[in-house]
Amino acid sequence: MEIKEILEKLKNQEISIEDAEKEINKNQYEDLGYAKIDHNRKERVGVSEVVFCQGKPDEYLAKIYMSIYKENGEVLGTRASKNQYELVKKDLPQVTYDSISRILKIEKPKEKVGNIVICTGGTSDIPVAEEAAQTAEFFGSKVERIYDVGVAGIDRILSQRKSLDRANCIIAIAGMEGALASVVSGMVKSPVIAVPTSCGYGASFNGLAALLSMLNSCSNGVSTVNIDNGYGAGYIANMINQKIEGKNNK
Repeated sequence: MEIKEILEKLKNQEISIEDAEKEINKNQYEDLGYAKIDHNRKERVGVSEVVFCQGKPDEYLAKIYMSIYKENGEVLGTRASKNQYELVKKDLPQVTYDSISRILKIEKPKEKVGNIVICTGGTSDIPVAEEAAQTAEFFGSKVERIYDVGVAGIDRILSQRKSLDRANCIIAIAGMEGALASVVSGMVKSPVIAVPTSCGYGASFNGLAALLSMLNSCSNGVSTVNIDNGYGAGYIANMINQKIEGKNNK
């Protein structure tokens, strides 16, 4: 519960002072011993805590998911495995899993607003793109996907000019030399978030070549996140989109 709701319940004598104190303390964070769940994050920054699933012991992951779900009625997890999905599903049968993005989530119905466009250089970049897209959608943004429009066939991205012009924010995702972000940014008035991927041959150094290209972009509207960080790009794009649409996500 949010603090205002707690105080209303206390005023109406629906809860005791002791229970109100517990709820307020819980709103700061819930200490599970191995994890401190930040239940107050949505009130502070507009969105609730997200679970990075990769590497978490099974028992911890299940309890973390349950804690966040009980507080918010929904929960988003990234970099999850199929085994982790099966584990969480035992306690939360409504959880869904997408094997491409590796997103594990329980989501409330919500209106999607604005417009974020996500472009990829190739089909191999789609897993990172879907992580970005589904993150932004979970937080309430409308997303348009434009996949496999890399610079090797420049006419493909040029033909998408109308869609690009409608975007509040664009995410450009590419491996190899990472040129897509610069090309897209040179075509539009919107901010472009560049995501280098680890896709490419040996000299791409698992995405380092694309990362350096994007950091050194001569196009003024490009900001770059880390290699394969679809979640980070989706989160930032959602913040930009929601600000433009006048939403606060609360």
